[in-house]
Order: sequence, then C-alpha cells, then structure tokens
Amino acid sequence: MTAEPIKIAILAMGGEGGGVLADWIVSLGEVNGYFAQSTSVPGVAQRTGATIYYVELFPGADSAVPRKPVLALMPMPGDVDVVLASELMEAGRAVQRGLVTSARTTLIASSHRVYSISEKSSMGDGIVDSEILMREARHAAKRFVQFNMAEVAERAGSVISAVLFGALCAAEALPFSREQFEATIERGGVGIKLSLDAFDGGYKHAMRDRPEISFVVAEEKPVTRIASPGNHAVAALVERARQFPHEATDLVIEGIRRLIDYQDVAYAALYLDRLEALRSAPGGNDAGLLGETARYLALWMSYEDTIRVADLKTRGSRFERVRSEVRAKPDQLLQINEFMHPRVEEIGETLPTSLGRWLLSSRSARQFIARFAREGRVIRTSSLGGFLLLYLLARLRRWRRGTLRYALETVRIETWLARIRALATSEPALAMEAAECQRLVKGYGDTHTRGLKNYEMLMEVVDRYGGSLKPVTLRELRNAALSDEYGNALRACMEKHSIFGEKKA
Repeated sequence: MTAEPIKIAILAMGGEGGGVLADWIVSLGEVNGYFAQSTSVPGVAQRTGATIYYVELFPGADSAVPRKPVLALMPMPGDVDVVLASELMEAGRAVQRGLVTSARTTLIASSHRVYSISEKSSMGDGIVDSEILMREARHAAKRFVQFNMAEVAERAGSVISAVLFGALCAAEALPFSREQFEATIERGGVGIKLSLDAFDGGYKHAMRDRPEISFVVAEEKPVTRIASPGNHAVAALVERARQFPHEATDLVIEGIRRLIDYQDVAYAALYLDRLEALRSAPGGNDAGLLGETARYLALWMSYEDTIRVADLKTRGSRFERVRSEVRAKPDQLLQINEFMHPRVEEIGETLPTSLGRWLLSSRSARQFIARFAREGRVIRTSSLGGFLLLYLLARLRRWRRGTLRYALETVRIETWLARIRALATSEPALAMEAAECQRLVKGYGDTHTRGLKNYEMLMEVVDRYGGSLKPVTLRELRNAALSDEYGNALRACMEKHSIFGEKKA
C-alpha cells in the first residue's frame, strides 16, 4: 500500500455540483479505509474563475494503529494526481496553473465550452480556440480523458458532476471499484437514479477512450415576431433583398429579420434604403462591401438602448432558457433578479429628443437624476411588479424614433455610410476596412461609450488621411482598438504609425 496521498483537484462552476463531487470522493475514500480531507477556494463571479475543490486521500484509516497524516489545504503545481474540469476552459486554466503534468496527472475534462467573462466582454472576437485548448491539455497530461459531458448530463437529466464521477471511475485513477463508486452515490440519498444514469453515461464514454467532441454553442437569437410568409410587406422586403448580389443576399435578409424584430417593418425598409444608396453609388455594388456593410448596418441599427434591454429581459424565451440552465423543475418557483444600473446618459437618451438634450445639458437636472441612478436597482422580473415595469419600458419601442438616442445614432450611421460611399469610389479596400470599424460600436453603458470613442478616433484618422491611409494600417489600428476597449493599445499603435504627426505615404 502506497504511503503517499492521492491528490485530486476539481475545477467546477456554480450549479455544476463541484461540491457534491468533492463530497462523493471524500465519502468514497472514508468508507473504504482512507483518511480524506477536502477544501475549496471559491471562484469570483460567473466564469471569471471556477471554484477549486481539493481532496487528498491517505490510506490506512482502517489500520489497527492508524498513522495521523498531515494533508495539504490546496493543490500545488506539479503535485496533483487527478484533475477534474467541468469545462474545457477550466482544463486550460489547470494546465496554465501547472496543476497538470505529463509525468503524473490524469486530466478528465468536458470538451464543451461555457464562455468566460473575458471572452464575452471582448471588443472583438475574444473566444479562445477550443482546438488549442484541447491540444495543450493533451500535451500537458499523462492521460487525457475528454468528451462532451454536458451533453451526457443533459440526456440523463442530471448534472455534470455525476458524469465526471463516472469518467473518474473508468479512468482507474483511484483504487476503487465501480461498485464502490456507485455505492457512494446511493449513500447520498438524493437524486440517486438520475445520478447513477449520468454516472453510467460518463463511465461508458470514458471507457471508449476516444475523442467525442462537440463545440457547437448556440447563440440565443431573438424570436422574430413576424415570421408569416403571408405578410405582404415582409415579402416585398425580401424581394428587394434578392436584388442584391447573391453573395450578400443572405446577410441582407437576416438584417431584415433582425430589424423587424427590433422595431418594425418600416425600420427594416429604411435598412434596405440605406443599402440601396450604397449599391447605387460608384463602386458600391461590390458584393463583399455590400455584404459587410449589410452585416454591420443591421447590428448598428439594432443598438442596445434601455428599451431593447427591457424587451430582451421580458421575453418568454429568456425565462425558458433560464429555467433550463438552472434545471428548475416544472413545479419549482424561480426568482430572477435583474441588477439595473442606468446612467444619467441612458435615462436622458430614452426621453424625447428635446427633453433628453435639456436633461443632459442641465447640471442641476443631471445631479438630481444621478442621486436616484447612482446606486441602481434590483428588479425581480419573476414578480408581477418587476415584470410589468420592464414590460412597459419595452413597450416604448413604438416611440423609439422620437428618442434622443435614435437621433444620435441616426447621425452616426448616416455619417458612417456617407464615408463608405465616398471611399468606395476610389479606395474600395479602404472602404471595406472602414465598414468593419463598426465592430467597435457595441454593447450598453460604459462599454458602448468606450467603444464609440475608439471608433470616432479611427474615423478621424480616415477623414484626415483619406486615400493616403493604407487599408492594412487601418486594419491594424482597428485590431488594436478591439484588443483594448480603454484605447491604450490604439494610442500606442497610432504612435507607432506616426498618426496625427507627419502623414505617412
């Protein structure tokens, strides 16, 4: 019998049963003659870092004269036998921390992805390449067991911890039999059948010893309210869309759907009017330019104001998704708290144009409103009062065209389109890069403000240098802005190219 403890690290997010998994391993060890110790280090918020549960098992608890081991309180780099990760990014974090070593560690991880806060909040495409994570994990571990455990748990109607427990059993990284593993679940006394089904699924998948990877993460799309093919106004818009180059048609039609859902049919018609103005301009009929402009124009025209946020938070599809994510049973009550922190700017921009301008220009009015907005509010949309509050705010959609935000965005959009039309005549490649700069304008609140500031800096560069600005330079500036929403990387890149100094040839 080895005199060394078995060291196990579990990285799991909230709601995935990481604590239950740690308790199962402790119970498994204690019932079968091992000393066991479990500790945990909580993660911070949602997906900025998982909770790390650490378990050490030491043999000899059932000896006639048992020794008293001194067990560690947390995992140390290079000194872990088994790492269990509930998601692929967490496996990558374990590798990065040095918890996984090729000479020692069995790494068991789910191959599905739950995007981290840094990935979701990135100004550009901040998603970490899953293939890179998989390759690094495989290279770092002595043995790497992976498959889509979330999918197996979903089919079993259980949580991912039971699937991980089954995979741990199949990996034979612990000196216990399958019967001893299953008996541990039965001793828990809660959700035994579902947990055993998920355990069996995890065991069977791990025993296959081959990759079974699925990286499909579906992005929730708002439900289009007017999907009827018999709607003549919509049919007319689709017919107009089919007049665009074939390569751009699908993007244009998707833009129509998005904007009808966002506002109404007339707003989608305005979208087509703007695209047709570009198509009729010299050089504007290029399929690539039209397609990219169609993509980013639809995104810009569906900007996130307080009305849009309230609309999305009160949709039936959102309540269904939340219930599904937390695995609430049909007879269970679910409370949803929305943490609302509207700035004075958002409040003013939701008002009619003249009133909004007065509020934002009046120091005393701003200070008065700021006193109520500073601390924010918690609105429970699962209650009648909270739901009605946001529902009525969402119904202001019909008056959106009269708001200050609509007036501001209209000016910005028309200026952007005019710039693209002008560049398309003589600098089509630069026009394409300018169209893609809209990627910086996104989000809500401070994120939108910072992105808009970076966008305006780039457009100032385009307007000042015109045709002498190389498309590759603008692309580099845009990528710098996307990498850092605070603009530090953009300013460094501008300095590198001597922007606003002597013009570059």
